[in-house]
Amino acid sequence: MTTRVNPKCRLEDQGIAGLGQVHYNLLEPALMTQAVARGEGQLGLGGTFLVSTGAHTGRSPKDKFVVRTAAVEDQIWWENNKPMAPEAFDLLHADMLEHMKGRDYFVQDLFAGADADNRLDVRVVTEMAWHGLFIRHLLRRPEADELATFTPEFTIINCPGFQADPDRHGCRSQTVIAMNFEKKLILIANTAYAGENKKSVFTLLNYLLPEKGIMPMHCSANHAPGDPDDAAVFFGLSGTGKTTLSADPSRVLIGDDEHGWSDTGIFNFEGGCYAKTINLSAKAEPEIHATTTRFGTVIENMVFDADSLELDFEDNSITDNMRCAYPLDAISNASPTSLGGHPKNIIMLTCDAYGVLPPIARLTPAQAMYHFLSGFTSKTPGTEVGVVEPLPTFSTCFGAPFMPRRPEVYGKLLADKIAQHGASCWLVNTGWTGGAFGTGKRMPIAATRALLAAALDGSLNEVEFRRDPNFGFEVPVSVPGVSEVLLDPRQTWAEPAAYDAQARKLVQMFSDNFAQYLDGIDDEVRAAAIG
Repeated sequence: MTTRVNPKCRLEDQGIAGLGQVHYNLLEPALMTQAVARGEGQLGLGGTFLVSTGAHTGRSPKDKFVVRTAAVEDQIWWENNKPMAPEAFDLLHADMLEHMKGRDYFVQDLFAGADADNRLDVRVVTEMAWHGLFIRHLLRRPEADELATFTPEFTIINCPGFQADPDRHGCRSQTVIAMNFEKKLILIANTAYAGENKKSVFTLLNYLLPEKGIMPMHCSANHAPGDPDDAAVFFGLSGTGKTTLSADPSRVLIGDDEHGWSDTGIFNFEGGCYAKTINLSAKAEPEIHATTTRFGTVIENMVFDADSLELDFEDNSITDNMRCAYPLDAISNASPTSLGGHPKNIIMLTCDAYGVLPPIARLTPAQAMYHFLSGFTSKTPGTEVGVVEPLPTFSTCFGAPFMPRRPEVYGKLLADKIAQHGASCWLVNTGWTGGAFGTGKRMPIAATRALLAAALDGSLNEVEFRRDPNFGFEVPVSVPGVSEVLLDPRQTWAEPAAYDAQARKLVQMFSDNFAQYLDGIDDEVRAAAIG
């Protein structure tokens, strides 16, 4: 059972031979039929697909490698990207091809990027039918007539059933994600976590697009109804609220996670969403919640009743990183083009587990660069292997795990575009208030939504601001519909002196972390540094 594929570009034309049955570009019903028949999971309510990813319920960043070749030697940020020898990669590739012989595989030929002038043609070869369904949701789907001439620029081969040999393959464990930019090939082994597929494509675009003057961004994006030029982007790591806050029913959703900013505006890299479902509420997030009973949605690592198949959104016994994957058109206010103009507002989302940062702050362009390069947030439980409670961290550009190039490359691109187009910049804390994690509580989402709405419609610029004594940015004193106490985090703490001590600690952490960038930034950004 196959659908259309370029007859001149089958797997055997790529040197992948001796397989069992190869299924090219199956549509969603056929992929789900195959997945159920193969025992990969089971049908859920509404025709969803319920699946467990086994031992890996999050990404494995310590098992991700870039092949160190002469062509990329001077372009990769090696302090952040583990090198793999070309010879080790070749052995890994050969051993995986041997593993694949006689087995059935699923091929999806897809686009990464809604901008036709800047998209990347990607072939994803998967051992599991549901991985094909997942990546078909998450990337962009060609029309049937486009598949007849589709020739991939990069290929991903994903074999969860193959175990790498660290001694033979130059990796850390039996799990590996190896990226060879020169051979245009990505190998993934010994992990069924589907997010590795999409984040490999994102890493790839983070390497390729800067050379074209395009800023790749780990962000969600939306725009005002009827006005794509009134766009906003929301930077942030997993768990900071990118998906939730961009899915605002009063605005048009461009995308929830990965975008590019070109000379013509912003564009979504993806064709779907990968939303966290822990504590997902039908009242607070009705459209995302509705996808969990929608035909074709992949429900990953959620506990459900064996008889009724009802999902338990509060049971995190499998993982805190429970998720659902669905196409963008599942959201009623999603943009049909996934395109927007140059953003008028740039929001940097941070999940502050220390409970120090205010719910919103206005940033100068220099302060925006400082916070973009700092990338302060907290890793939320389950998003990476071993993270079991909020872990404060600095992830430069709000996406260090996916950045092959030096942070200054992305920082300069963003600085140039902000300067050229005059975007307003905001820092928004979706983390803790009234104390650190364990003492305080999460920032009320209603307050965050109200503050963002005021920032996006311009009214927030009209209120009174105070200068924060610790961080130097401007914080609103009073905003309609938001508690004044919440706007001053020091007042939310039972003991103000404890807040002061915690704030001093965080300021020092910022200062210590930012020291690594001082030699590569301009005087204005250096002057905006805190501590």
